Amino acid sequence: MSTQTEAINTALKNSFSYIDYLEQQNQLVLNGKSSGNSQSDELSNYTKLNHARLKRLTKTQKVNDEIIATINSLTSKITFLVLTESWCGDAAQTVPVIYKIAEQSKNIDLKIAYRDENSSLMNQFLTNGNQAIPKLIILDTNNKVIADWGPRPTTATQMVNNYKKEHGGLDATFKQNLQVWYNKDKGADTLNDLNNLLKNLL
Repeated sequence: MSTQTEAINTALKNSFSYIDYLEQQNQLVLNGKSSGNSQSDELSNYTKLNHARLKRLTKTQKVNDEIIATINSLTSKITFLVLTESWCGDAAQTVPVIYKIAEQSKNIDLKIAYRDENSSLMNQFLTNGNQAIPKLIILDTNNKVIADWGPRPTTATQMVNNYKKEHGGLDATFKQNLQVWYNKDKGADTLNDLNNLLKNLL
């Protein structure tokens, strides 16, 4: 087996459903912890904030007619394998969108796995050399990678790149502004990205 095949198989064995992910987040919040190798008050606070976002978006996130049409055109089963952690603000905004897409089709099986528990797989999907999450890895029926997406939708990625170019990095002000953008966007940019991605698989 190739290294990627082994890493994918391990991640799938370590994975769980979206509903289980929500429950795990709930337990982390109750225990004042976060997922991942690092623990801090900051990360546990992010986990608490993100859990509230996840619960809200799981109830309110909508999908559009365009992506429903694309999903209905899928002729074979695929797996959405998402690498994430509880403290990730981008994940709190985009993973519920991924869940809502998967929920629309019997041909899409959504699996969630933690980045730090699957570093060998994560290291094969770096963004500018970083283990940026969430990372969506789309697998065919043989668990071969046929597409990937993340860690952010197109517009948010451009916002990040522009801010880094001007300021040299991301700060608390930008992160707050990014969350405001996510709230206004209501998942539309993520839906558009994933619709285009899935269309290429048809």
